[in-house]
Amino acid sequence: MATLRNNPYGAFNFLVSLGSGDETNVIAGFSDVSGLGTEINYSEYRSGNDLVNTVRKVPNTFKQEDVTLKRGLIGSTDLFQWVKSVREGADGRRSVTITVLDEARNPVAAFKLTNAQPKKWVGPTLAAKGGGEVAMEELHLTHEGVVYE
Repeated sequence: MATLRNNPYGAFNFLVSLGSGDETNVIAGFSDVSGLGTEINYSEYRSGNDLVNTVRKVPNTFKQEDVTLKRGLIGSTDLFQWVKSVREGADGRRSVTITVLDEARNPVAAFKLTNAQPKKWVGPTLAAKGGGEVAMEELHLTHEGVVYE
């Protein structure tokens, strides 16, 4: 699905599928997705008979960054219910897909989080200062890998 072109795609046109079964029923769009990344750990190794007096870097384990999703509070409890079910002992693993769209809203790239589970839910900050801020909720996901399609 990844489509090559000369100018980069905008970061403002994307869809998030939470892998909850009914992918056609979009309750609310997310305004921010952050934390897509992976980090590879390396071990240092040097044989006693190496001619060069330096260590080799050998890749070993890797870790995934937690992904944070943010959206305006709309009265839907789907995110909180997912967190609550895991908190109460349910297996909450899902395949979460973030799809980047072009200007015509055609899919051009997708990031699939395998075995994603809710790690943290943060409710809105409420303040009666007379500001025009939007009440936002965020969901932090932990996962076991990113597949770039």
